[in-house]
Amino acid sequence: MTTSAAIQASLRGDNALPLRPVDQVMDLERLGAIHQSRLSFMRTLVRRIMRERWQIEPVRFELDPQGYGTVVYEITTPNKCYSFVLFSDYLSPDERNDRVIATKWDLTMALVDGQVDDIYLEKLRQNVPKQEAGRVNARVFVLSRANRSARNFDYVVDQLACGKQPDVAQIARVGYLYRTTAVYGSGKLGMADWEKVSSRHPDFNRPFAAEMFVCLMLRNFSLLQAEHIAQHRTPETYHPMLPEIKRFFGIGNSTGLGMAPYLINHPLLINQWVEMRELALARVRVLGNINKRITQQFPELLERCAIHTEQTVTEDAWQTANNLQVLKDLEAIRERTANGIGSWDTLLRWSEENCSLQGQEMLVSVMLELYPELVDELEDYHTVEEFLDLDPVMPLQQLKQVIEQRYQWALVMDFSADGAKDTFWYRSEEKMEPRLGDAREENGKEKQMALGVGYAVRKCYDQLCQYISEHPQHSTARFMVAQPKLRGIVRRIQSMNRCIYGDIQANLLDRDILPMHLLRAKLAFFGVGKFDPRSKLWVRNTMFQGAPLLEDIGHTFNDDWFMPLAPAQQGEL
Repeated sequence: MTTSAAIQASLRGDNALPLRPVDQVMDLERLGAIHQSRLSFMRTLVRRIMRERWQIEPVRFELDPQGYGTVVYEITTPNKCYSFVLFSDYLSPDERNDRVIATKWDLTMALVDGQVDDIYLEKLRQNVPKQEAGRVNARVFVLSRANRSARNFDYVVDQLACGKQPDVAQIARVGYLYRTTAVYGSGKLGMADWEKVSSRHPDFNRPFAAEMFVCLMLRNFSLLQAEHIAQHRTPETYHPMLPEIKRFFGIGNSTGLGMAPYLINHPLLINQWVEMRELALARVRVLGNINKRITQQFPELLERCAIHTEQTVTEDAWQTANNLQVLKDLEAIRERTANGIGSWDTLLRWSEENCSLQGQEMLVSVMLELYPELVDELEDYHTVEEFLDLDPVMPLQQLKQVIEQRYQWALVMDFSADGAKDTFWYRSEEKMEPRLGDAREENGKEKQMALGVGYAVRKCYDQLCQYISEHPQHSTARFMVAQPKLRGIVRRIQSMNRCIYGDIQANLLDRDILPMHLLRAKLAFFGVGKFDPRSKLWVRNTMFQGAPLLEDIGHTFNDDWFMPLAPAQQGEL
């Protein structure tokens, strides 16, 4: 029994829950419509920090009045001690660049195993600010860098220095003081690989936990630095920022094509993330009694989602239309449930007939938010061993049947149609970042990345059928000897057959493919919000907006920062 099957057997008993069908869930456009939820990685990380009461304190604070210098935080968990090391440097306007080709940044930082002495700190100082041009060892889990928001940072410092509070309306337009331009982990540049981090450091043994923690620490430092500069500028008039306004600040992020191949190259892991979300939903939709607390809380969450959507600023016409449709969907759901919710299963089915994909998935996130007692325990099952195993003894008739059952979506695609294979994915030699090429106009298709899973399955199936016509009794091993180049896709087909959900159902080679859906899906699993596409290839977003502050650790925590809203304006003090 696979880990996933064992989880379901232990958590749901013998009666199967109504999991949504794979053709529905793994559709690329639907995956690109999901939203943050209780199971998103930022939420699960913050719950762990607050529950375990991590101690996070600056042990070295060497910033000059302009906010430049070095800061080292020590993080003490129930298991270990870590250090978060941050270097703040002056960045001239002509050197400021958020693109991956940049070589200097306002901030560079690293998450490190254990305490940092002066000798090791100096080694970090010589390498961390260089990022890709530097080199670190396996004590480092994550490297990152960030730049100040041109629209917000100086404004906030000026306001605090004058004894005023930042205007909440302006924060709502740009909800951060810094934006990350890269967060590196998993063995890159000499860092500890995922196997080491996950096996030896239980605090960061969930997917992307260490990367999310670095972004959370960056968010905290951005607020601390702004107050530090303001206080030194005019100590006689300075006033610190109100906590409720602080919590409304997040961290900005721009995500491009670099994230897209991950979803294709880690199919077992993505299946696990999807399966836990769908299992949580199934647990909710079978409930037969909706109590008074839920009946009261549900319309409140719908209203919060609507206001949050209204406060999301985007210049993209496509995303603006999506947001307006979500508002219509939320109003329709509110009217549908004005006299009672009825049953969750009925409401969910109604939404599938009457709401957009983004509206349907917003309802799913709200449903999960209402039942932490059914959802939160599933956060421990987001990790899976990623081995794509070849089964050489599988009869070829069985392999053929697996493809016909599990990959029907690929078999019905017409890859001979105009534009069906016009896009190819490749990796830039200069920055080693994924790029899209047009097979009609550009050379280099022979160097393309193997992301066209649907097309590979189709080719495998055609050759398999031809081989079976001549050797109907042969095993997979004999077929692999005859067609060794198909070993990778056969291994994937057999391995994904053990999953409930499996591969994303889309032709990534199509001329009209929207990589935005891939980016949005992964970011939603992370827990980001305020999506603002800049093209079909990259999107701005906000991380940790509404999350508790470091000074909130140890105090009452109700985990209520889903779809955060702008606080009431406090005005001048």
